[in-house]
Amino acid sequence: MPEKFNYRQSLQMRRNYIGKPCKLHFEAAPLKIVCASKQYVYDDNGEEYLDCVNNISHVGHCHPQVVSAGQEQMAKLTTGSGFLNDVVAEYAKRLIETFPESLSVVYFLNSGSEANDLALCLARSYTKNEDVVVIDNAFHGNLSNMVSISPLRFKRQQLKQEDWVHVVPCPDTYRGMVRDPLHPDAGIIYANEVKRLMDQATARGRKIAAFFSECLLSQCGMILPPQSYFENVYRYIRDAGGLCVVDEIANGMGRIGEHMWSFQHWNVVPDIVTIGKPVGNGYPMSAVITRREIADSLKEFSSGFGGNPVSCSMGLAVLDVIKNEKLMSSAKSVGKCLLDGFRAIMPCHPMMGDVRGLGLSVGIEIVTDTDSRKPATEAADMLTYRLKQEKIIISNEGPDKNVMAITPPMCFTADNAQRLIQAFDHALADIEKGTLGRPIRPATEGKYTAAQMSIIVGDEEDVEQEPDSKRTKYFDLD
Repeated sequence: MPEKFNYRQSLQMRRNYIGKPCKLHFEAAPLKIVCASKQYVYDDNGEEYLDCVNNISHVGHCHPQVVSAGQEQMAKLTTGSGFLNDVVAEYAKRLIETFPESLSVVYFLNSGSEANDLALCLARSYTKNEDVVVIDNAFHGNLSNMVSISPLRFKRQQLKQEDWVHVVPCPDTYRGMVRDPLHPDAGIIYANEVKRLMDQATARGRKIAAFFSECLLSQCGMILPPQSYFENVYRYIRDAGGLCVVDEIANGMGRIGEHMWSFQHWNVVPDIVTIGKPVGNGYPMSAVITRREIADSLKEFSSGFGGNPVSCSMGLAVLDVIKNEKLMSSAKSVGKCLLDGFRAIMPCHPMMGDVRGLGLSVGIEIVTDTDSRKPATEAADMLTYRLKQEKIIISNEGPDKNVMAITPPMCFTADNAQRLIQAFDHALADIEKGTLGRPIRPATEGKYTAAQMSIIVGDEEDVEQEPDSKRTKYFDLD
């Protein structure tokens, strides 16, 4: 079926009617994606791209089991706030069964921002305290309070840091105060920075309500804190009367492979967990899971659409697919392929500073050189465009936008990993040949030089056109 608008019309309408801060992938030459299946997306010309970034379509784009569950329930009942419904009750039970025993109550919402906002309300309601401790360069949502506890966001927007927000150093063992992931005391050194800041806050009469963090710090650049970090931080926070909140929105639901939830890798049990994005495989839904006494501290709460029967039906289907298709085991083995493969090519690339991650959450740090470890932001940006030429979608994230982030749908395969590593190897080599020995000229006001644009946009006439893919797609099935 032909598209309603051509590429230029779609681009112009977006520029006319959608807010400028809502950025596109490949801003200089955006893709128009019209459909998707499994770990692949397709543009308006029918070109297939390997999706290495979409952690929202958790079990694969348009998974038929999830789609069917939503369609069937939508034909029966779409909203039912305040009424009994078996689908909602069953999903609550099934979801809770994936958590440690103490985390026994769930609230349903619609987005990760809402989930984190409710977590803050619960922490304040239970502790009767106000202040929040967060990790530098973290991001926890777009609502007003969430921007206030998201250093990545309030610093970029040049907003004032609130008095009730306390920012601690990122426990980064690549370019932080401890630059050795094997340092035996790295965890306690970084945790003691949290204690030092809390002691300063309490000396000023402040009282801590919560410590908010991811465990695998995706927005900070796919940082893996030292193994003992959270154990010590949680002890300090709880001794001060606060609660420990884990944001599992980006890395939960089995993505790390070895566990369903990333906090389990660090052998801690938080007081509150927030989840979102992947739980509905693209359908807007989120949840807050906590202890009974914390849940009951909130005297009143309602959500018109949170936990509606359609979202819960799709949530149940996602849990079934993760189990039936053994996606956690796959994430563990394919993640190992990615980490081993990227580490194998590191000696050939002076601009590869670090490779880190768990399961299908992987980050590759791009630097000007491995001695200075200076972020090579522009080279990372160019690398995304160069891989786009190879029909691979990848993003550069982190506070300096120099960490290549790999967070594909969970159906990503070892063959996909091999293809990505080989293309990455060749693309980075091309960039290094043009940048090593001389600095990359800074782009002026977001514009690229002619040489940079040749990498970003490419020469379409020189690109060998691949034959139409014969791959079976979900949307081609009956």
